[in-house]
Amino acid sequence: MASLENSPVATGAPGIPPHWTHSAKDVVGTAYSTASRIWFTVSRGVLSEIYYPTLDRPQVRDLQFLITDGATFFHDAHRNLNVRTEYLSDNGLGVRMINADPAGRYQITAEVIADPHQPCVLIDTRLEGEADFLERLHLYVLLAPHMEVGGWGNNGNAAAIAGREFLTAHKNGAWLSLAASAPFVRRSCGYVGASDGWQDLARNFRMDCQFAAAPNGNIALIGEIDLSQGHRFTVALAFGRTLHRAVTTMFQSLGIPFTDHRSRFLEQWERAVRAMRPLDRLSGDGGALYRRSRELLLAHEDKSYPGALIASLSIPWGEVKGDEDLGGYHLVWTRDMVNSATGLLAAGDAATPLRALIYLACTQHPDGGFAQNFWVDGEPYWSGIQLDEVAFPIMLAWRLHRAGALGDFDPYPMVRMAARYLITHGPATPQERWEENSGYSPSTLASNIAALVCAAGFARERDDDATANYLYEYADFLESHIEAWTATTRGTLLAGVPRHYVRINPCDVNDPAPPESPDGRIVPIRNGAPGARWQYPAEEIVDAGFLELVRYGIRRGGDPLIEDSLRVIDVVLKHEFPAGPCWRRYPHDGYGQRDDGGAFAGWGVGRPWPLLTGERGHYELAAGRDATLHLRAMERFATPTRMLPEQVWDRPDLPDALMYYGGPTGAAMPLMWAHAEYIKLLRSLTDGQAFDLIPEVAERYLNGHGRKNIEIWKFNRKTPAIAAGAILRIQSTHPFTLHWTDDEWSSVYDSVSHTTAVGLHYVDIRTEPEDRAPLRFTFLWRDTGKWLGHDFKVDLRAR
Repeated sequence: MASLENSPVATGAPGIPPHWTHSAKDVVGTAYSTASRIWFTVSRGVLSEIYYPTLDRPQVRDLQFLITDGATFFHDAHRNLNVRTEYLSDNGLGVRMINADPAGRYQITAEVIADPHQPCVLIDTRLEGEADFLERLHLYVLLAPHMEVGGWGNNGNAAAIAGREFLTAHKNGAWLSLAASAPFVRRSCGYVGASDGWQDLARNFRMDCQFAAAPNGNIALIGEIDLSQGHRFTVALAFGRTLHRAVTTMFQSLGIPFTDHRSRFLEQWERAVRAMRPLDRLSGDGGALYRRSRELLLAHEDKSYPGALIASLSIPWGEVKGDEDLGGYHLVWTRDMVNSATGLLAAGDAATPLRALIYLACTQHPDGGFAQNFWVDGEPYWSGIQLDEVAFPIMLAWRLHRAGALGDFDPYPMVRMAARYLITHGPATPQERWEENSGYSPSTLASNIAALVCAAGFARERDDDATANYLYEYADFLESHIEAWTATTRGTLLAGVPRHYVRINPCDVNDPAPPESPDGRIVPIRNGAPGARWQYPAEEIVDAGFLELVRYGIRRGGDPLIEDSLRVIDVVLKHEFPAGPCWRRYPHDGYGQRDDGGAFAGWGVGRPWPLLTGERGHYELAAGRDATLHLRAMERFATPTRMLPEQVWDRPDLPDALMYYGGPTGAAMPLMWAHAEYIKLLRSLTDGQAFDLIPEVAERYLNGHGRKNIEIWKFNRKTPAIAAGAILRIQSTHPFTLHWTDDEWSSVYDSVSHTTAVGLHYVDIRTEPEDRAPLRFTFLWRDTGKWLGHDFKVDLRAR
């Protein structure tokens, strides 16, 4: 068994406050095998966050090499060396990092993979240069553990087993162990910023400290590699729930030649993508971004919770985030997840999207909703509610059904519950897709309408026409109000275009009778700089979310209101880069890098999103125009290792802040939603039609088949008036008898509510065009036998 050394104890406890690393990744890597439950990231020549045993639990801040001659210089790979990063093969997420001395005296070539069958990262390393110069070099591996998603409370020790010395760290039952195929000459455990190995070497180019233990702090481990027997070796970093498991995994991995691991690693990835569609014909980069995008989407699926696809293996602006902020983008958002799954479906993979759907069905709340985001075990992180995130799983279920890819899984119980949630809690959403504002959102309404049509399709295929019609008709109600709720008539952003869609028509979702026109409404802006204006008229805050109406088939490409709205968007949000056009989210957006290059920390400036370039490309295709420009732009926004950033820098270069015009900011990278959007755009161009278009939605709203004119009254949306001649549907979550009149109680009617398979109940009142008396009604609750106790009124107005 391994023995831990506990003396001497490092000085300088507990170390400086811990932070994560920069979000912009050059590579995200993992083995395709589910047995290898470990993920690594690479950024600027070093390994950054390493995740184990699930892809939402980073255990390491970074791992890198340090080099010194012991007398005249000290280099760390991140700060001092010229870095080139490349993949090991056309397929597979293994990486080669070439870190070269700017003076040309030496270089370190490191090939990084995950053990194909164990939770261990392997770094096969070659130190190259003039023989006489290499003899003077000392090479160290430096590791900063952030066990169990945090830098505080880590414990480090030097340790030994069976005559082999290594380093280990642990916290709350999670362990790591670090060793190499070459022995360590020296080892030390220290506190970051005080007694860690980097500080030690930076002082005088020599490793003077050899602390055996650094308990309960922000720590770093360092080991000097014995170069006396050669300049090639393999570093292994392994994990386990016990020290023994971590140590045995590490030495088992080191016991097999790296070349054997490498062959199996690449073979696994070759098999994983072999059956996918060859969509590279229309690409402008020989299919490079397509190949990496599909691999990245596969890599972002958890291996303990099959189907759990996270948004990104990155922590935006991690350099300013510590233990107080546990969540980066390594969480599940159903919106991002379904986009990722649909991207894989577009690439020809149906198995992963089916696992995603089953996972979502198992994560659904008892009321039919989904958390704003959650850890892969289903535990919610943020507490917001976004109706589009309830709609997206329904659409995924329908896409898989149409593709004949549901296998033996029946999604209808999940679909039915989600549809009930949308109807009960809509039409206003507590948060829209940018997770900031409540109200009537064009993009949210688009997803809700499409999802309800899909849910109706499932009901109809079960010969439940009553439920199908009920769902269709609620979708019709939403569709008939899109422009009234979300299009301003007094726009000021572009002369001559007073009518256009807005980003959000703000309202309090707890107000049962809010003003439903965006005109005169005020939108609060989140993430603004201290002292900045934070409220604007709704007509001045626009985004391109209305394009979702065209994407799913609710509005036609070329629609005049859509085209006018795009003219406004292009004036206020579009930025032309050498790579091509890109768009910001909305005016005065504060989520992004600050103008001085500083990190977003509560406020900043929103930058252009390549994702939105892909969305515009889909619209251009739907409008009968060429979308190749947008596809090429996305390819050019990708980094040399084919990572698509969440946002790109749109100001002059700031080298000290690592901000370069047209390059990634400190926001998430890679963003899986963007990679999925690229794949879908490539597939759409190949097919000549948007991949996300739902034919049943287009048939209903573009061809006008089956659409009904209906108004809805419910307790969270008490409409004050309807047009005479319309149908008023009064609905509730409980069965009732409606006691009502249409002539000021001269005539009285009692109507028993209809019950639907989604657990909602309703009564329809038909009005005539000539009717003018208001409708008055109250409720007798059938489950309790009690009267509500007061009346409601709905006025009738002439058409």
